[in-house]
Amino acid sequence: MIRLNNILYKTIFSVALLLLTPVIKAQELNCSVEINVDQIEGTNRSRFETLQQAITEYMNSTVFTPAQFAPNEKIECRLYFTIKEMDGDIAKGDLQIQSSRPVYNSSYTTTLLNFKDTKIDFSYQEGDPLNFNLSNWEGQLTGLLNFYAYLILAIDFDSFSPHGGDSYWDKVAQIVQMGQSSGEVGWKAFEDTKNRSAVSAAFTDASTSGIRDLYYQYHRQGLDEMSTAPDKGRAGITESISILQKIFDAAPMSVGLSIFKDTKMDELVNVYSKAPAEERTRVYNVLQGMYPTEQSRLEQIKNGAENANR
Repeated sequence: MIRLNNILYKTIFSVALLLLTPVIKAQELNCSVEINVDQIEGTNRSRFETLQQAITEYMNSTVFTPAQFAPNEKIECRLYFTIKEMDGDIAKGDLQIQSSRPVYNSSYTTTLLNFKDTKIDFSYQEGDPLNFNLSNWEGQLTGLLNFYAYLILAIDFDSFSPHGGDSYWDKVAQIVQMGQSSGEVGWKAFEDTKNRSAVSAAFTDASTSGIRDLYYQYHRQGLDEMSTAPDKGRAGITESISILQKIFDAAPMSVGLSIFKDTKMDELVNVYSKAPAEERTRVYNVLQGMYPTEQSRLEQIKNGAENANR
């Protein structure tokens, strides 16, 4: 009885301590940033070194969510800017965005997002502060950084639980709306099938939002199962890919389809390298009508390991 009372006391004390301890928000991203200015002659490179440091600090110190992240749980991501033109203080070019997450019970990390934004256009003077503000538009550069931070978060959370990224998709939509009101490049609806507005719509419009279910099934019910049950995990991936056909039927030009291809095609070749022929053929039949320019890699999926060394 004394032991039971001691255990009960310790439990109550621990709960009380937990409730009284202030919650410290943890930063969510481990983001590497690179800015390539090789295509610009005679530019002030120190300005871009300062900008690279400022963006790195912004992405890795801003607290974007109320979620708790341990240091080893931060989302690995990368921003690679290619500046192709400078017009005064206006930089124009491309931005490659990538993010990944670990696969359960393995040392393998899987790419969640691989996307190139070809409408990068922002002003920057050396030393300009980058301020986080979701209530007001602080400028095109922080708008871009916020958009991709929340896109990375939304897709990551969706991959771990069904529609786990809901609140972050709301933030993505909010940023798109502010970008549209600003009149800046890359935000207008229907202006471009692969701009930031189109990316947001691909994951949230009713006709194409099934890609979020795909991300959950593919990762949580597929890859995460493969280390302990390869056939079961691969079957989960195969089932998830059937969602692509519905998206294609509803919106064959959806940027969500191209994001999936650029993110997952090489991985699919590896996943199905040792799959039964019937399963490989099923996946091939779904993908070949959507991605006619990917015939080489699709043939690798169809043929599997049997033709890998030929």
